[in-house]
Amino acid sequence: MPPKRASSSSTKRKASDSEDDDASSSKRAKKASNTVEDSFTPANGQPNNKTLPVNISFPAKTDGALRIAAWNICGLAASQKKGFKFYVEAEDPDVLVLTETKVNNEPADPALKDRFPHCYWAISATKTYSGTAILSKHEPISVDRTLPGHPDPSLVKGRIVTLEFPSCYLVATYVPNAGTGLKTLDVKKEWNVHFTRYIRDLDKKKPVIWTGDLNVAPTEIDLANPKANWNKTPGYTEAETTAFKEILNPPEEADAEHKFVDVWRKLHPDDKHYTYWSYRFNCRYKGIGWRLDFFVLSERLVERVKMCEIRSEIWGASDHCPLVMEIDGQL
Repeated sequence: MPPKRASSSSTKRKASDSEDDDASSSKRAKKASNTVEDSFTPANGQPNNKTLPVNISFPAKTDGALRIAAWNICGLAASQKKGFKFYVEAEDPDVLVLTETKVNNEPADPALKDRFPHCYWAISATKTYSGTAILSKHEPISVDRTLPGHPDPSLVKGRIVTLEFPSCYLVATYVPNAGTGLKTLDVKKEWNVHFTRYIRDLDKKKPVIWTGDLNVAPTEIDLANPKANWNKTPGYTEAETTAFKEILNPPEEADAEHKFVDVWRKLHPDDKHYTYWSYRFNCRYKGIGWRLDFFVLSERLVERVKMCEIRSEIWGASDHCPLVMEIDGQL
């Protein structure tokens, strides 16, 4: 997520001062090629290529499973110029969730429409800003782009799409950012209050798959420099991490049966892998990243999950990597 204008309620995080110092303490590393740098490998083992690989391929989908991919593309138009379509063709998901699309109108892209007959775009009230979409090969029962109870529909617009399918709800969000200097943390808190209530209400009807850029690093192993960023940088404050934790494990006894699971973390309990690296300060090359993109599932759905992986090499068409999950059966 590249830095944004400071006046925006969803300003992208800047690296903390100490993170900046760490990234700029030596000369800028040479530009990466379209393969992993030979001269340096980040401590967490993720690749640090700066552009998409020339050849992209993935293992075949598990028999009987449905594949869902989620990707913050940092602007559809920009991403399309950097190889967006090559990833989509190689992954060929049944459902593609896009966040930070920055589109002003529903895109007229024949290739996307041919691949995904059912496309649902939530477009921000602010031009060339925010934006969330679900592109699907499967037709839903219903579509909703609202967050019930939220007092500011203009803030919600472009940040959420909910599709109802026969066996579950699929909720895609581009959650508001707490802002530079945490100046819009209250906006984030208000979103969290209403969204928590919303996802709980959905879960009482059908299981939920929640995905997208959630703009939170839940624990200290979900970002490269936790100590320097704690309660200073958007995405890693006590208010934000607590709100996320309480969605996973409700503090209210009445909601105890409606737990949710951070699926990638459950399958990779100790990995310090990230989905976002700032374009600034050579963060990708140095491995200074954050895990901000998730699949969060109703606990009773988790047994159907076949895999959940960060496509770590798919960086350069955006400042985020895609996250992909396979789930047994149909939606």
